[in-house]
Amino acid sequence: MTQHANWKTKIKVSFAALAVFIFLMNTGCSQQQAQGGGFQMPPMPVEAATVTESAVVDPFDAVGTIEAEDAITVVSEMDALVISLPFREGQAIAKGGLIAQLDDTQLRAEEERAKAILEQRKVTYDRIKTITDEGLGAAQTLDDAAAALKVAEADLAVIRARLQKTRIVAPFSGIAGARRMSAGAFVRAGSAITDLAQIDKLRINFSAPERYYSSLQRGAEVKVSTTAYPNEALIGKVEVIEPLVDQATRRMKVIAAIDNPGGKFRPGMSANVTVVLGERPNALVIPSEAVFVEGDQALVFVIQADSTVARTPVELGTR
Repeated sequence: MTQHANWKTKIKVSFAALAVFIFLMNTGCSQQQAQGGGFQMPPMPVEAATVTESAVVDPFDAVGTIEAEDAITVVSEMDALVISLPFREGQAIAKGGLIAQLDDTQLRAEEERAKAILEQRKVTYDRIKTITDEGLGAAQTLDDAAAALKVAEADLAVIRARLQKTRIVAPFSGIAGARRMSAGAFVRAGSAITDLAQIDKLRINFSAPERYYSSLQRGAEVKVSTTAYPNEALIGKVEVIEPLVDQATRRMKVIAAIDNPGGKFRPGMSANVTVVLGERPNALVIPSEAVFVEGDQALVFVIQADSTVARTPVELGTR
């Protein structure tokens, strides 16, 4: 494991010569006198490691919830008898695929009647218009015929719109849920038939502390994993950062978007999220074993140009 360090200015040696000690035993055991004895322990073996330059990312970890990009409860828009429910529970259904067919017998009859009335009024209008054009009819009669024709057209349009509602189709491609009713049942307008969720694209809903507000940006890369699939991770990007910080928690809501090929991740799952806040391409990196902490101060032992060792304070970055 490596440790990124921001070296203080008191380190004067060149980078090429810079090295740190990694102690193989606790420092408290080195060169101490045995209690009650007169001998001194020999020097402890140590290992030197060279400081290297490497690209270092600044991550932020959070726990969030997976949500569907689109998710709805499919309902009936009218009172009718359910003729069929041709979808399969838990299976994919394409946009426009039939979810439920309602009884349309009466509406089909009303459509035929409306079509006949419309045709009759077209004939009447054409006849009156011909007479009026020849100067043998009143303009008011023609206006009345035109209005009657428009009413017939509107009546037919209303019936056809109601007919469309007898075919309940998927508004987008997704996975169908469980049936809320059976074929043969009578449904009321607003009755739920099933749920439909789009899972090939998902949203990850999580929050971030306010201290990250300036560094967290739209488009930042996120890595998402779940307890169900701990060895699989999906990569996405931050899409939404709420402009307001919650006054109670001092956190802001963040939404990331990921593609979900294969559909393994499902809405409602918990998500382990790692957000890349930034990257430093030339950070100094040392092994974490070389870092010692005294109080709140981090230290390393640096080999000087004359082969002596100096205790040197450092400021730690990303572990």
